Amino acid sequence: MRKTDTLQDNRDVIAELKQKDSHFASIFDEHTALDQQINQLDKDLVTHASRDEEIERMKRRKLHLKDEIYKIIDKNKLQSQA
Repeated sequence: MRKTDTLQDNRDVIAELKQKDSHFASIFDEHTALDQQINQLDKDLVTHASRDEEIERMKRRKLHLKDEIYKIIDKNKLQSQA
């Protein structure tokens, strides 16, 4: 995968993996849910200020999930080419 590939660039692969790989579907769904939660908390400045540490934990978890998602996508692409 190119460094500039995004999740959107890989939507076909993601759709396929979500259908055939329950682990991938689970981590992708968790990543999406964390993204939505973080965005919601970022919009509420009062809540955001009191939950900075929690938001940072969520962001680290989301990044970890994103790394795992890309590893699975890369592995799937390599297997498809073989």
